[in-house]
Amino acid sequence: MNGIVEERAVKLGEFIVETGATVRVCAKKYGISKSTVHKDVSERLKQCDPGLYVKVKEVMEFNKAERHIRGGIATRNKYKAKAKNAGH
Repeated sequence: MNGIVEERAVKLGEFIVETGATVRVCAKKYGISKSTVHKDVSERLKQCDPGLYVKVKEVMEFNKAERHIRGGIATRNKYKAKAKNAGH
């Protein structure tokens, strides 16, 4: 079981580094919870592949720094869509 979990952590880490994906996107793609993704890439990955862990941490910090921007864009788009539908 341990080997499978470590393999999953590496797979998730590689996906995040290659695509710049958020934890949410990664969880959805692999059909697992966000908390599992986070635990894998922030704890398990640190033990089994420290080099990849550092790269994943950089991507996650970047995503966290931009989180408020993505949220604002989503909100703007939501209200634009409502205004467009109300105009018909």
